[in-house]
Amino acid sequence: MGPLKTTAKAGRTISQEAFDDLVKENMDDLGMDPTEALQDAIQTLSLQGVDLSGIVTCVPGEGGVKENPVIQCVDRLKQLDSDLKDQISKKYLDEIVELLEKLTELCGVQGSGNVAIATRNGGVELLCSMCSKFRNGCEQVLVSALKTLASLLLDLQSTETFRTSGGPTTVVGILNDYSQNLDILSNGFAVVAAASTGNEVLKESFMELKIAELIMRILSDPSGLSKGSIYSLYDTIRVLLTPDDNRVVASQVYGYARNFAKIGVAGALVDSLHAGLSSPGLVSASIALKAITVNDEICKSIAENGGIDAVLRCIDDSGEQGNNIVARACCSLLSKLAGSDANKTAIVEKGGMDRLIKLSARFSDDPSILQEVMSTISVLSLRSPENAASAIEAGAGDLAIQAMEKFPAAQQMQKNSCLMIRNLAVRNAENRTLLLSNGVEKYIRKAKQSHESCKDAASDALRDLGLDDYNL
Repeated sequence: MGPLKTTAKAGRTISQEAFDDLVKENMDDLGMDPTEALQDAIQTLSLQGVDLSGIVTCVPGEGGVKENPVIQCVDRLKQLDSDLKDQISKKYLDEIVELLEKLTELCGVQGSGNVAIATRNGGVELLCSMCSKFRNGCEQVLVSALKTLASLLLDLQSTETFRTSGGPTTVVGILNDYSQNLDILSNGFAVVAAASTGNEVLKESFMELKIAELIMRILSDPSGLSKGSIYSLYDTIRVLLTPDDNRVVASQVYGYARNFAKIGVAGALVDSLHAGLSSPGLVSASIALKAITVNDEICKSIAENGGIDAVLRCIDDSGEQGNNIVARACCSLLSKLAGSDANKTAIVEKGGMDRLIKLSARFSDDPSILQEVMSTISVLSLRSPENAASAIEAGAGDLAIQAMEKFPAAQQMQKNSCLMIRNLAVRNAENRTLLLSNGVEKYIRKAKQSHESCKDAASDALRDLGLDDYNL
């Protein structure tokens, strides 16, 4: 793992006891009524930059901290965990499941602050401890515990607590032991994905525990148990291969992606794509495969395994069925695969340009699809005058003009259109003449004037169209 960058100091914190004492002082020493005392304490501490997340803020005498339902769940679970040494007694399983389900429900209430309360009061450590004790006959409670644990891993502090509590080893052990249990796999991988988000150290921990090999084993299970049904497994691949920890100077995810491809995960994901729109995990598999596609060698290997054919077929089917989610995901994946010059040629030879333009016609009212189509055509045309000519012949020029005229407020689509026009024009004089004669200039200038994010792309497009006043 690369060295960690120095980060700003965390905000000041306060204990629950100190907060309660401050409220009490406001009442006893300053004569404030309970509600006023509470609000004054919150306001004073907030102005001082104190982090109050996880603090139970309640008026004294109107249901104290111990009456908070999150605290009650955590305290009772702690009691059960401490009373039972190395193994959870089956007579308590029903109660534990009920408590865990209640805690998960409480933590799912948006804006309640319940997740912070649970983590501040030892929820993550508790669940890591309990998960290490659940074994044969405890599958249902294990599912509940993993589900609750995933709901608590929402920030760096909670994921670091998970790491120091032995969470990675415990969870990977569970996934290995229950590799035929769909519910445990689903919730277990949800924990891996949540824990690894924004935490490079945990990504490394999971890779050292051979999570990639475990994923490959599950994807290649001849029983077909996981075929498209474990969304969190695909999400885990994406998260492990995303450099999202801002403490890290040089992320190792590029190497992880190469490892995933080397052991066959990319090929297994291509197999998932061959199932087409009938697979419930098609979109998730496409996103995961895109994350693995980090170099020319991997791009080519995916093509050799039939990846381009599978993606183009899904693009065709998504247009026919009006499935914009699949269309967006598959265009994005095709764009990544087109990063290889060899794949560019293959995509065009398989009618890729015509199929993309056909897709854009079916989703002519959806700028989010149009921008993905333009992005893909832009990549296909990069450094290839021949492909740029094929794109114009298929109708890419008309697509740009019609879309820019129809959706003037769609910033990203306008930008992608400018980028596509640039690649269509830069090495192809015939395309420049055709685009200008069709009136593309005014739409580019309008995008440049209307959207700050389009200025550079629009200027580049105007320049590569051969216009001297491109900076005006």
